[in-house]
Amino acid sequence: MDKSVAVGKSMGEKKKIANTIMTVVFSILSVLWIYPIIMILFNSLKVESAISTNRIFELPIGDAFNGIKNFVYGISEMDFLSSFWYSLFITVSSVVLIILCCSMCAWYICRVNSKAAKAIYYLCVFSMVVPFQMVMFTLSKTADTLKLNTPYDICIIYLGFGAGLAVFMFTGFMKSIPLEIEEAAMIDGCSPLQIFFKVVMPITKPTTISTAILETMWVWNDYLLPTLVLDIKNYRTIPMNIQYFRGSFGSVQMGPMMACILITVLPIIILYLICQKYIIEGVVAGAVKG
Repeated sequence: MDKSVAVGKSMGEKKKIANTIMTVVFSILSVLWIYPIIMILFNSLKVESAISTNRIFELPIGDAFNGIKNFVYGISEMDFLSSFWYSLFITVSSVVLIILCCSMCAWYICRVNSKAAKAIYYLCVFSMVVPFQMVMFTLSKTADTLKLNTPYDICIIYLGFGAGLAVFMFTGFMKSIPLEIEEAAMIDGCSPLQIFFKVVMPITKPTTISTAILETMWVWNDYLLPTLVLDIKNYRTIPMNIQYFRGSFGSVQMGPMMACILITVLPIIILYLICQKYIIEGVVAGAVKG
């Protein structure tokens, strides 16, 4: 008995040491991940001369402190508010369209056991494998031909590229929903649309939120697709507008650029922190169940 107790204590001590080591390692990794954001914050408050010299790693104090002038310049002189509106509209419209269409598509795939439904599912999964670079030139030409080159209809293009992940996640979760629940709603007189919006969608809340967050981070930060499709002279999203802080002869307005980058990343960070538990639940449910 004494020997087994000693072995148990030894294993407990080893486990405690291992947990401590893992805590230290992941704490260091967390600091390394947060460090670039902290540097952006510090340099957004500095004068240009302090950023362009070896003082880039110093705190924004003394003669290096520039207050909120970089923020004011970036918002007023670079037309940042218009870019913010275009990015916001494109992101919201694209994510809403992806969630609505892909959830319906996943429900059809799960409830209609046919070769056509399976073909649609595998095509959506295959679309996640195809690199964007393979189709970007053809896509640009098609978007110009179909007049999909404004912020108000580019959501249709984002639907095509975001459908793969969304359909995969929704299908994985909906396979776990008992069919008896929908049959009970049908007996009560619900139409297919009522069953979908009043029964199925509330159940898929974790997957809906996690998919929405993942798609939001993708669309909000996307630079290549809007650059290829939109008319740069009339419409600029935030990632596109940030590129115009570069002047002639390689000069870069680092202070205002850092300020605008900070404004850009804050909404996504806040949104992710609020909804992170739903992201984990939804990803696990969509990848394992069914």
